[in-house]
Amino acid sequence: MNSRLVVTFTTLIVFLVAALAVPLGLAYASHRTNRLLLDRRADATRFAELADHAAREGDRSGLLAEITRYADLYGAAVRVRDRDGSLLLTAGRFEADDRDALRLALSGRTTEDLPTISPFGPATVLLAEPAGRDAQLSGVVLLQAPADRARVDVTLVWAALALGALVTLAYAVLVARRLARWILRPVTELDRTTQAIAQGRMDARAHPGVGPSELRRLEVRFNAMADAVAGAMERQRAFVADASHELRTPLTVLGLRMENLEPHLRVEGTAEYEEAMAELDRLALLVEDLLALARVEAGAGVEGKEIELGPRLAAWREVYGAKRVRLVTDISEMSVVPEVAARIADIALDNAQKFVPPGGTVTVTLADRLLRVADDGPGLGEEERAEALGRFWRSGAHANVPGSGLGLAIAAELARSCGATLRLLPAEPHGLVVELRLPQP
Repeated sequence: MNSRLVVTFTTLIVFLVAALAVPLGLAYASHRTNRLLLDRRADATRFAELADHAAREGDRSGLLAEITRYADLYGAAVRVRDRDGSLLLTAGRFEADDRDALRLALSGRTTEDLPTISPFGPATVLLAEPAGRDAQLSGVVLLQAPADRARVDVTLVWAALALGALVTLAYAVLVARRLARWILRPVTELDRTTQAIAQGRMDARAHPGVGPSELRRLEVRFNAMADAVAGAMERQRAFVADASHELRTPLTVLGLRMENLEPHLRVEGTAEYEEAMAELDRLALLVEDLLALARVEAGAGVEGKEIELGPRLAAWREVYGAKRVRLVTDISEMSVVPEVAARIADIALDNAQKFVPPGGTVTVTLADRLLRVADDGPGLGEEERAEALGRFWRSGAHANVPGSGLGLAIAAELARSCGATLRLLPAEPHGLVVELRLPQP
């Protein structure tokens, strides 16, 4: 956008400068051409008078001396022809084709205009002047004059105009850049703020102060909107956290009371009692996961400290051994990762031990800030992988597996909180890969 504004402003200035400089340059070239015409036509007129006098007197020696001296002094060429077009006298090196000029002069007319002088030509100009009075034409004078001095004058003026245009254009570009930055300053500020909010910094706000008044008002309204959205999200997180926290105590008391009822159950009620306890455990797990998600979204417990990954993974070996699932770790003994990455690895390993059948393998690797937890379980389809990071999502094939459906959602929030990228990929020939790309330190 900034470049487009600069280009637009600069283009307008270019057209404006061209609209001023080009007519000025052409006007001066025309003026200099007319001045050259007047100067040289005066000389041609004087030679025509001398030629007419020489024709009447029959002595052309004086005329020859005049045109020779003139040709030597100005580097010009002069031809004198009679009324039949025959050459009488010549001085200097005459190079131009004089047929058209000769016909013009023999018809009794003088040269009224010349080709416009420019830095690129012409090198010489040709003027024709009839000799004689009224209808008594005694001859013709043809004057070929150099246009070097006029070309130099036009070149200097055009160069000055071009230099002025370039300086004007340079200042115009500078002003256009400053003007574009001033106009887009609120837009840039809004872009920076929205990027910060998208990265999880809900307290980021635009700083109005520079730019058009309409865009400054937009910044103020954007800040008001961001405050309203942040407040709503904070109230939502607070409600989830409070509700989860307040539900823990009643659930704990309910569980204890149900356990106290177990000795008083009849045999036929045992199955219903176990199902009720299982649902109570599931509800307690859901409350714990909701509370954990609320804490992560609020930024609690996501400090940037780093821990060793090896001892964290070693704690899972006993769990995997009980499930008869092999856990393979390919990491350095001194591997250190952010605590958030270790928590994501815990979530991935917890999910894997639920779905990988006995005899399966789960592999954990860490290389170049890329943490991968791959299993050879049933895996997920493409559409399922796209939805698995959402809240409360559970695959239809895994409806009977214990869980709240919040594990991967918590992992996604943890990854976002530290600027990492979390992806779910298919494993070959089957299974699921949880890939976490950590940001560079």
